[in-house]
Amino acid sequence: MGLTARIRTRDGWAVSHAVVTVTDMTGTQVLRAEADGEGAVRDTTPLAPGAYTVIVTAVGYAPAATAIVTASGRAEAGTVTPARQGGTELPPPGPWSVDPAHSTVGAVAQHLGISSVHGRFTDFTASVEIAPDDVAESRVEAVIRAASIDTGNGMRDGHLKSADFLDVGKYPEITYRSTGLTAAAGSDRWTVHGELGMHGVVRPVDLDLAYLGTGADPWGGTRAAVRATTELHRDDFAMNYNQVVQAGIAAIGTTLRVELDIQAVQGESLPQVQGHEGTHGRVSLAGAGCP
Repeated sequence: MGLTARIRTRDGWAVSHAVVTVTDMTGTQVLRAEADGEGAVRDTTPLAPGAYTVIVTAVGYAPAATAIVTASGRAEAGTVTPARQGGTELPPPGPWSVDPAHSTVGAVAQHLGISSVHGRFTDFTASVEIAPDDVAESRVEAVIRAASIDTGNGMRDGHLKSADFLDVGKYPEITYRSTGLTAAAGSDRWTVHGELGMHGVVRPVDLDLAYLGTGADPWGGTRAAVRATTELHRDDFAMNYNQVVQAGIAAIGTTLRVELDIQAVQGESLPQVQGHEGTHGRVSLAGAGCP
């Protein structure tokens, strides 16, 4: 009996302690509940058959509403996704610096045809310039230290750094420079066009980008967050190593799914934040324990 719902951000995180209010068609409040730490609402107050409006409010988010109809006294509102306040507005123009302590550059490859191996690069720098007049003219540049690959296995990492794959001694940097930006479906979806340089080869690579919003951080700055994905083929970058284990199944797949979770701070450089494990602005993930 009652109401169940899940409160999630656009990128799937729980909005803990959101307040859920249910009103009937006259606007009278009939139920009020608070989401738990996992963003879940499970209220046992029975609802009379009829139509209702579910309104979700949370600090830092714009109110979100959804309609439900119940004939049994129990209603499932499903997943409700409130937007960050100001989240639909594009970041202010000017320079932005990517914070590596709160960003992830990851990749996923198929292993033995049945599972996935996850890796990340832990040493990188990146900057963004939001154009003042036409956001499509904004620019992104990034440099990744190839030797910082980390898959959680030292032997595998050593092989990936060797001439069979990244050949980090000869090609120490992976670079990305944008060449354009176009709007995709929805006001928060974009395609970044650019050129990726890796293993001595430069090829055009598009990133599918989801803009997650902009807001103040605890250190007096302004941050913007995005998630971006793309797929790469090792063969396109002259990494042709392939060990076939059985029946044509390769040990490591030739397609890489790249997953980027990025926070950028407004300004040409990162602030030096004291009192945390690591210092923001340092090009490493040593500060991953910071809030």
